[in-house]
Amino acid sequence: MREDRQRLDKWLWFARFAKSRTLAAKLVTGGFVRINGQRTDNAAKAVAVGDVITLALAWTTLVVRVEGLGERRGPATEARLLYVDLNEAEGTLVSRDGSG
Repeated sequence: MREDRQRLDKWLWFARFAKSRTLAAKLVTGGFVRINGQRTDNAAKAVAVGDVITLALAWTTLVVRVEGLGERRGPATEARLLYVDLNEAEGTLVSRDGSG
């Protein structure tokens, strides 16, 4: 695989969305993951910086943008640097003065 890409299951594990790489692969093959709006069931699908990943989890749906590719499964503070949570930005579509 190219240096600027990483397997989806590996990235999900590095970013701490799954406790193991096997569970990350099951999440993907179960149909709970989309990359840039396209559903994928291939755990080996390559992700790159800038891709938007949607995770349909049991308790919530997460939308994140890939900001980095991991080298290892490190602490949560390190894993948090691999993505930006786009759910936090939902309210930014309305202007501050309330006009739209």
